[in-house]
Amino acid sequence: MSRRRRAVKRAIKPDARYGSSLVGHLVNVVMRDGKKTLAERIVYASFERVSEKLEKGDPVNILLGALENARPRLEVKSRRVGGATYQVPLEIPHQRQESLAFRWMVNAANSRKGLPMREALAAEIVDAYNNTGSVVKKKEDTHKMAQSNRAFAHLRW
Repeated sequence: MSRRRRAVKRAIKPDARYGSSLVGHLVNVVMRDGKKTLAERIVYASFERVSEKLEKGDPVNILLGALENARPRLEVKSRRVGGATYQVPLEIPHQRQESLAFRWMVNAANSRKGLPMREALAAEIVDAYNNTGSVVKKKEDTHKMAQSNRAFAHLRW
């Protein structure tokens, strides 16, 4: 990895249907092999399914609520000090929180076997919105790991 300069963060384009950059980000995470239209179809179908399940109107607001429940605030990073490796807890920037939550949702949806991706993604969004499911558990596990290693917080850089 080059240490010459910092990578420039590119702005995520909003999606066509909802005009939300949040949905655009989710589409980009779902996308495989550059097949964006297929990813959009999956995300939009899962949004329709979420609206049916929760009967609460705007799916973007539901996605926002699910994201709030799934975003990790802390994580641990390995840091070598004097031959020993410590797990140092760090606060995560907002953009990385969002990226981790979406990645965890899509990976959890992929691991649900026997369901089409649109159904599995809808189920993961509903679970995260209701503060249950594997994504919220993963967030809590990450927070527990950070809490148990907070003695090494002074090694932050």
